Amino acid sequence: MRIGLAYDIIRWEEKALAYAVKDLGHTLELIHVPESVFHLTEPNARGLDIVFERCVSFYRALASSLTLQAQGVVVVNNFDIIRNCGDKMFTTVMLAKKGVPVPKTMITFDKVRTLEAAKSIGYPVVVKPIYGSWGRMIAKADDESSLLDILDFRENMPSPHFQIHYIQEFIRKPGRDIRAYYVWGEVPVAIYRVSQNWKTNTALGARAEPANLDESTKELVIKAGEAMGGGVLGVDLMEDEDGRILVSEVNAVVEFKNTVRVTGYDLPRKIVSSTIEVLRA
Repeated sequence: MRIGLAYDIIRWEEKALAYAVKDLGHTLELIHVPESVFHLTEPNARGLDIVFERCVSFYRALASSLTLQAQGVVVVNNFDIIRNCGDKMFTTVMLAKKGVPVPKTMITFDKVRTLEAAKSIGYPVVVKPIYGSWGRMIAKADDESSLLDILDFRENMPSPHFQIHYIQEFIRKPGRDIRAYYVWGEVPVAIYRVSQNWKTNTALGARAEPANLDESTKELVIKAGEAMGGGVLGVDLMEDEDGRILVSEVNAVVEFKNTVRVTGYDLPRKIVSSTIEVLRA
């Protein structure tokens, strides 16, 4: 097969996927999206069978996946999945619609309604941008005063999406969360992300540890993955004080360097081989 890798930054993950493609005997074409021209009205000039979409930039990932699909290329993950996962409003709505347990969440557009929403949810609350990753621009408001400070800051930001206030209940986690990997209907590997900080992103210093998930948690991961459209996903889960497991976010261009490091599991090879098997079936 001729397999493309669309990227804007070459990280460990992109190098590992490229190696897996070649090691499995397929032809690899690297597509550096910032330096590429994508025809909106012409067929698949590159002659590719599959493209793995790996752009860090949400908008580059959206645009390049859409244009490649329009040319007749199978893109993993595709435009719809990237959109569903990249916008937290989309993610939460789609998960809840399919019966996946998620934290209580509300959307507001001004200060007065945001304060009403926070009071309804109960402090502390978490305020998130609808776009973004790695725990950036996420804030916890312990009371009305701190929430007003956060809103003042957000409403002076130039991007219009900061005028959409995504307000979520604060889940008191047991010093960790779970990152599980959904690969075409399977959950091959997972990790705990351990931190005393309420943000448990490894990008913010959380420690990765292997996690052995029970069958009910794996079923929840699969349910979440299918709600978002399938493909290859990173599903983030939180355990609350009552032992419930909630899905917080789903990632369409998922990182896995630390997962491979602490588990020894060859996730890049699994991603490539399973994708080929599914598309050949």
